[in-house]
Amino acid sequence: MQGRKLGFDGKTLIHPKTIDVANETFSPSKKEAEKAHKIIAEFEKATAAGSGVVVVDGKLIENLHVANAKRILAIVDAVNKMRR
Repeated sequence: MQGRKLGFDGKTLIHPKTIDVANETFSPSKKEAEKAHKIIAEFEKATAAGSGVVVVDGKLIENLHVANAKRILAIVDAVNKMRR
């Protein structure tokens, strides 16, 4: 948890027993994934309407926020695939 609080998004593992704990610790939360979906949806809606301005929950959304949202969802997807 300390690593995540410091901004790390993963860690090198030596033993397979630590994979589940690392995935749980570093995976985006359900709340983070929901916000990522919302950012992408609002961005796509604004883009389709020809608007260059996107605001989600009172905050201006830029391309870098959309890219980060897509990264978050890619991590969620990758971890979910490993759990199957």
